[in-house]
Amino acid sequence: MPSSTQKLSIRSLWKVFGPHADYILKSDWRRKSRAEVQKETGHVIALRDATFDVAAGETFVVMGLSGSGKSTLVRCLLRLVEPSQGHVLVDGEDILEYSGKRLIQFRRKKAGMVFQRFGLLPHRSVLDNVAFGLEAQGINKRTRLDRALEVLQAVGLEGWEHNMPYELSGGMQQRVGLARALAADPEILLMDEPFSALDPLIRRDMQNELMKLQERIKKTIVFITHDLDEALKLGNRIAIMRDGAIVQIGTPEEIVATPSDEYVSEFTRDVRKAAVLPVRSIMTPPTLRVYDWQGPRVVLHEMGEAKEELAFVVDRDERLMGVVTGRAIAEAAQNGVASIKHLMQEPPIVVSADSTIEALLAQLLDYDWRIEVLPVVGADDELVGEVHRASVREVTLASKAGQPAALGQTQKGG
Repeated sequence: MPSSTQKLSIRSLWKVFGPHADYILKSDWRRKSRAEVQKETGHVIALRDATFDVAAGETFVVMGLSGSGKSTLVRCLLRLVEPSQGHVLVDGEDILEYSGKRLIQFRRKKAGMVFQRFGLLPHRSVLDNVAFGLEAQGINKRTRLDRALEVLQAVGLEGWEHNMPYELSGGMQQRVGLARALAADPEILLMDEPFSALDPLIRRDMQNELMKLQERIKKTIVFITHDLDEALKLGNRIAIMRDGAIVQIGTPEEIVATPSDEYVSEFTRDVRKAAVLPVRSIMTPPTLRVYDWQGPRVVLHEMGEAKEELAFVVDRDERLMGVVTGRAIAEAAQNGVASIKHLMQEPPIVVSADSTIEALLAQLLDYDWRIEVLPVVGADDELVGEVHRASVREVTLASKAGQPAALGQTQKGG
């Protein structure tokens, strides 16, 4: 999980292309639509009052259609495009106030960029391409080549270091571009549609590789894409842009389940909700939990009060131990059994709160679900909720129909 510390803070960032950007920003034109401003003045409002934070270690995805301003945004974060107004704070320092020399140092050491086009030097080997940035920093040859070999191994290109770029596939060339950005060990990685030029299968492989790599290196990543499936797969949070403005920021779950307007709804309309939404979105609090040290008579009373025929058994740390049925408890009470510990059964399925609903459905394929409710556990196996058959059916049907489901509201039955 990303740190709660804000690594990157963007405040009221504007970019206006045209000779009189200051006039546009100081007049009523700033409140008019992009189309109006362009038609009447010839200026283009490429970024409109963008404000967001990115936590240390977070993968923050910015997506939108062509022309939405996402690539302009990421270039402003490195000052490859100079913002017209606003602030870009990195660790609390506004890089828009940096001198030319300090900006060069920032680009060399603190932030790395991976572009859609690989931009490899065709006359240099893979190893020398990766080491190029370190060479520009004046790092000695042995050190930079050792570092280049290290990152090539990290991106799965060990053994290709002496090949030339033209000898590599598109996906492999993109790995070289990623390795080059990683070689300087930047704290922030900016990625502008890095996989959009790749074939679908290679693109999926690169997405998986990036996710595995991020688990290890935990960089702060701003990732630009026009592909919603890619955004949902990679992002801890997603910002959706339209006409230079950010219209919604949220987790993949929030974007899919509660789109802010019709524009975002259109983006998410064809998303398979079950593939995105976690089980926690349809779980309800446990109706009845009992403790493994309790006796059958106490448990039987609690089951009667709750009108339940099934109870989840937990230990003193709230970890799930098993389930007990009303019938087994009643027989034990009649026979004078002192504890329910030996009456527990193993739940047929234990569901992780962080699993997707689609993953739960896959679990159920090999199981004849005769009971209505299954336990949901957290990261430490603590009982955090329960999920009902009707809830799964509801969100699955909504997913097929392309409609949002009412989450966490379904009652038992069905």
